[in-house]
Amino acid sequence: MAKSAECGVVPQAKATVEMKRELERMVNAIVEEEDYTVEATDHAMGILWALKDLKLKAVMKPQELLGLDNFCFSAVPPPPPELRCPISGELMKDPVVLASGQTYDETFIQKWLKDGHQTCPTTDHVLPHTLLTPNHLVKKIISKWSKEKTSEINRKLVGETPSAIHFLIETLRNERIETRSNAAAALLVLSTLDSNKHIIGKSGAIKPLIDLIEEGHPLTVKDAAAAILSLCTVVENRAWAVTLGAVTVLTKKVMDDILIDEMLDILAILCSHQKAVEELGELGAVSCLLNILRKNVSELNKEKCVAILYTMCFSDRTKLREILAVESACETLSNVAQTGTSRARRKANGILERLN
Repeated sequence: MAKSAECGVVPQAKATVEMKRELERMVNAIVEEEDYTVEATDHAMGILWALKDLKLKAVMKPQELLGLDNFCFSAVPPPPPELRCPISGELMKDPVVLASGQTYDETFIQKWLKDGHQTCPTTDHVLPHTLLTPNHLVKKIISKWSKEKTSEINRKLVGETPSAIHFLIETLRNERIETRSNAAAALLVLSTLDSNKHIIGKSGAIKPLIDLIEEGHPLTVKDAAAAILSLCTVVENRAWAVTLGAVTVLTKKVMDDILIDEMLDILAILCSHQKAVEELGELGAVSCLLNILRKNVSELNKEKCVAILYTMCFSDRTKLREILAVESACETLSNVAQTGTSRARRKANGILERLN
């Protein structure tokens, strides 16, 4: 890469241009070559991070600007050790405290306990009980750290480069689950900008994101679901998601009691599409949603279930018969109409009026 003749220092603007060219070259190579290396993807992700640093710093040290070879590239900046789960080594999403006093990511410590372990993974001490307590302080620290790393400047910078979006979509198919998790998280950040939602959807990101949800790996499924929810605020992306099989994947996750909050959020927005309503009916979603309403779930989830049922009933009158059979025996909606949130009560009463 060419160096500046002025005191051996590459100005920030020139460094940015050169790194964007290098990024474009790397992305094109990855997209065109079926047998690209993992190192190539990490190198490209590193360039994205270096671009952010250049944008944030008005002046950088000369030795940092001599060329790309002098940068220490990484896909994302590593989180502090105290914010990582001791089991997975990854940034915690839902930190909880074990009886031993140690903090873990809820997903991983629950798996540890379900596998039959009765000791703390860190101290190896026998646990007096297996209750998990949310660590609100650590969660606030993680939230603050994450916001600093995904600043508005970074979103706009990466969003200006269509090649970067194509690269991230290609990275979603990478064999390394950590790399795919980073790509899903990056697309989630980019999708917060309305101008990027259309670009990401048209670039083909929705199908690999749906695939990540279907695979169900705890490192990727939550970010993938959040990215799809963000993208589906755009009508065109909603239609793509339905066409590409999102309804089937999401409904199965709900039936398997996996991340119900996130799955119901997406289904609630997708059921505005007629094909989604038809698929939900074929998959037995009516009985599934009514069963959830009878369980000890959050009032917000009950509200989502009733909202989906309401849309289904007003889009397909045949579903009223199915609901009537259950309602006559269990009075599920009648209970929601009396004790649910204000929105849930309105929706439940709307269905009951149709039944009557």
